[in-house]
Amino acid sequence: MSAYQAFDNEKAIEYINTLGGMFPPDAKLSCYEFGDGNLNLVFRITDQHQRSVILKQALPYARCVGESWPLTLDRARIEASALRRHGEVCPDHTVQVLHHDSEQAVTILEDLGHLSILRTELNAGRTFTNLGRDVARYLATTSFYHSDFYLTPGDKKALVQSFTNPQLCAITEELFFDDPYLGSERNHYPEELHGEVDKLRQNAALKLAIARLKQGFLSSPQALLHGDAHSGSLFVDDTTTKFIDPEFAFFGPIGFDLGSFIGNLLLNFCAQHGRISEASKRRDMHTYLLRTIDICLSEFEQQWLDLCAQHSTDGTLQVAGYAEHFVRDVLQDAIGYCGSEMIRRTIGLAHVSDLDEIEDTEARLRAQRLALEVGQQLILHARSCQSKNACYQLIISVLQ
Repeated sequence: MSAYQAFDNEKAIEYINTLGGMFPPDAKLSCYEFGDGNLNLVFRITDQHQRSVILKQALPYARCVGESWPLTLDRARIEASALRRHGEVCPDHTVQVLHHDSEQAVTILEDLGHLSILRTELNAGRTFTNLGRDVARYLATTSFYHSDFYLTPGDKKALVQSFTNPQLCAITEELFFDDPYLGSERNHYPEELHGEVDKLRQNAALKLAIARLKQGFLSSPQALLHGDAHSGSLFVDDTTTKFIDPEFAFFGPIGFDLGSFIGNLLLNFCAQHGRISEASKRRDMHTYLLRTIDICLSEFEQQWLDLCAQHSTDGTLQVAGYAEHFVRDVLQDAIGYCGSEMIRRTIGLAHVSDLDEIEDTEARLRAQRLALEVGQQLILHARSCQSKNACYQLIISVLQ
């Protein structure tokens, strides 16, 4: 194959066969397309012995909208490059890239089909002991080793250029920081929420805080981010946690990924009011989600400080007290971005099944209203948090 062409099942198998080495020479391959995401084609290719790989191909447009929303195929290169770089420093929590072809916008990945998508599991009320620790390790490790604390200025600037991702960053900028507050035809939410949405858009203090968060997103290339670190981008079981799908990767504010992850746990917290009817079971799930957030914040802070103490290469940034100051600012950012994730997932374009699939209409509306209120309060008070404990206590207070 030479010129780009979108794959179907037959073309995916043909492509795998041209590569060689993915399967034994006598392999009898089968394939099906199962991607249900917003942007790409995703195929599982399996041989007669149940060995399998995942083939992901970018389309030249957003799949969820169609050809009226064109997108660059270069996002496939950025995704594969981010996975490889993150995998070098945190292989235990990063899906493995087996092959990448920029011309066909194809990436072949290890098959994580033996694991489950975190969002699906949380919606079902299932829990994972290692989740907070594992996510903290991934976010701290991948961000530290791609930051000014570790990279030389020249190497960092070269990577920032390589990971410039304007089209997908523009999507994030609009969906997170513009559409919910300025209004957009892409927004969708129930008629019953119009009052809450109007009040949100008239809140001058909230819009000022969102402006600060957007400016940080636009102009703070602190580290190479995943860029889309929600619970649908995580595969898990009782012993394993792995991130997938960093096609929104770019150099940005470290708190963005951390805030996105915590925001999705809080969305699930809100949703469980309409998902688990038995009070004791719902309380147990809420306790688990809050404990996971606490562990994630604590472990992230500690691992970042440990990495700074052991591996910082910039003498000026090693001055006593600066690492603590830096991490405090990252945590403040994370709380703000957490709130913006909750709001945009409730009234913007891309919703979450946690809320949308609550069967009872009134229960769903109550959960959506709670998500909007919690999100706003986190954004408004994020800058008051002077420590990890203060961040956690703010979360607890706005949920009460």
